[in-house]
Amino acid sequence: MSAPSSTARSAPPRQAARPVRSRRHRYLPPQHGAWAMLLLPYAAAVCVTGPRWPHLPLLGAWLAGYLFSYYALLAVKTGRTDRVRPQLLLYGVAAASLVAPVLVARPGVLGYAPLYALLAAVNVGYARGRRERALLNDLASVAQSVLMVFVVATVAGSPPAELSAVAGVVGAYLVGTVLYVKTMIRERDSVGYRWASGAYHVAALVAVVAAGWGPAVAGVFVLLLLRAALLPGRRLAPVRVGMVELVGALLVFAAVVGHWA
Repeated sequence: MSAPSSTARSAPPRQAARPVRSRRHRYLPPQHGAWAMLLLPYAAAVCVTGPRWPHLPLLGAWLAGYLFSYYALLAVKTGRTDRVRPQLLLYGVAAASLVAPVLVARPGVLGYAPLYALLAAVNVGYARGRRERALLNDLASVAQSVLMVFVVATVAGSPPAELSAVAGVVGAYLVGTVLYVKTMIRERDSVGYRWASGAYHVAALVAVVAAGWGPAVAGVFVLLLLRAALLPGRRLAPVRVGMVELVGALLVFAAVVGHWA
C-alpha cells in the first residue's frame, strides 16, 4: 500500500512543474546566444562614443524590438498570431514607447529604418518557409546587430564612419560565431561547414592584422581561430558551447574598448 501512495504523492509535483516552466519561457525566447549578439555591438559602440542619455531608451527599444520580432516571426512561421498576441502587444508597445524619445532627440536614426526593414524581410521570408536556421537568415540577423554600432554613433552625434572599424571587428566576430556554432551543433557532422568555418577564421585574422587594429584585437582573433579549429568534433553540450561564446564576446568587447575607447 505504501508504494502507490508514494507514487501518488510524487505525481502532482511533476504535473505542477510543467506550467511553471511554460510561464517562465512564455515571454522570454529560449535563444540565449541572441543576447550576446544584441548587447555586444551596442555596448562596444557606447563605450567608444561615450554615453548619451538617448542611449538608455535606445537599449530598451533595441531589446524590446528583438523580443517583438521573435514572437512576430514565430507567428509567421506557425500562422497562429493568437498564441503570441500578448507578447506582441507587450513588446510592441514597449518598443514604440522607448524609441519615441530617441527619435525626438535624434531623428537621424530614421535613416536606418529601410535597412532594418530589408533585413527583417529576409527573416520573414525564411520564417514563412520554416527555414529560420538557414545561414543567410543568420547572417541577416548579424547584419541587424552590426547596424546598431552605427545607430549608437548617430545617437551620440558622431559620424558613423568613425565607428566603421568597431563594426568591422564586431561583425567579423559574429559571422565567425554563426559558422562555428553550426559546426558544434546543427552541422557538427558536416565537413564542409568545418572547412568553411576554419577558412573564414583564418581570413578574419589576416584581415584584422592587415587593418592594423592592434595586438589585442589580433590576439582575440587568434583565440577564436583556435577554438574554431580545435573544438568541432568534441561533442560539447550546447550550454558549454554557449559559455565559450560568452567568453569570446567578452574578449572582443574588451579588445575593442581597449583599442578605441
